[in-house]
Amino acid sequence: MKRVYFDNAATTPIAPEVIEAMVPVLREQYGNPSSIHAEGRSARALIEAARKTVARCIGASTADIFFTSGGTESNNMALKCAVRDLGVQRIISSPTEHHCGLHSIGSLEQEQGVEVVWLPVDNRGRVDLEVLEQQLAAGGSKKTLVSLMHANNEIGTMLDLERVSAICEAHQALFHSDTVQTIGHCPINVSTMQINFLSGAAHKFHGPKGVGFIYINPDTPIRPFIDGGAQERNMRGGTENIYGIVGLARALELATGEMEQRHRHILALRQHMQEQLAAHFDGISFLGDYDGTFLHKVLNVSFPPSPKNELLLLSLDIAGVSASGGSACSSGAEKASHVLEAIVADPERKSVRFSFSHYNTRDEVDFVIEQLCTILPARAAASV
Repeated sequence: MKRVYFDNAATTPIAPEVIEAMVPVLREQYGNPSSIHAEGRSARALIEAARKTVARCIGASTADIFFTSGGTESNNMALKCAVRDLGVQRIISSPTEHHCGLHSIGSLEQEQGVEVVWLPVDNRGRVDLEVLEQQLAAGGSKKTLVSLMHANNEIGTMLDLERVSAICEAHQALFHSDTVQTIGHCPINVSTMQINFLSGAAHKFHGPKGVGFIYINPDTPIRPFIDGGAQERNMRGGTENIYGIVGLARALELATGEMEQRHRHILALRQHMQEQLAAHFDGISFLGDYDGTFLHKVLNVSFPPSPKNELLLLSLDIAGVSASGGSACSSGAEKASHVLEAIVADPERKSVRFSFSHYNTRDEVDFVIEQLCTILPARAAASV
């Protein structure tokens, strides 16, 4: 059975070149990077070469990159260590952040007494930066951290990183950004803006799962989030995931080197799907800043009310299409998406997120449209 994968915002298939880079490490590089013998030194050299590659890809110094288990750990590390080590008393964020950010902030509010300010977002998920400036101006002497994601994982709305960086710098606030969805997909250069913490995860740009990194500005040093040995230059205890780190670096190197051509290809697929959906179905709309400043790999489609909506994702899966919805399952109960609630999306409509990669094709988009036409009411005269 033919299957089409359009859930690349959730995770991506590992690139063949990345697997090729990882296999020799799995087979031959079994040394512990903390050991001083030849096997240990060889493993250590691989990690440091990977660190140099990651740093180069985002305009950072090699000393500012630390490998982690992924975006969730990196975001937890930035937020919680900023409070513990840098005297942060107030966090300004948005209600549309990823759960790892929201839950970390909630934990800090409840357990550490940190003041939390939630910025308003409009019906496209755009953060009100004027309110951000007002809140920073009114903050008094409280040490403040602004934590805002670069691109929303559900609706693709993007933040102007450089503008937020300038606002934070003007008000002497720290700035953390969850860039898990944009690293390897959008140009990011930390040397051109003031940013204190930035997060990345390999599996979002065709690398392996279970490995990520955090950029830490040297002006805001923090202590380890995970205690243990002296790994990661005393910043993260635990024996390093050598083959994962090598895979991450290779994936990011490929993604950065091919960024423009991948962007053009994916954007064309996204536009084709928008056009085909509008041509085949009445009442279709799109969520997020879909025709403004958007993440090119994400298209969140809002389908009009229909008796078949509740089973739409399951029907697509049965038809061979992998996509995700605007709701999450928790303890067996359907739970509304916090992002869709924040932008006041119509709960009677069904949200489906299609997210693309450079491996996808125009024919696959047409296949999805064909399957949707067998599931939902479509215009009889329309043809793919």
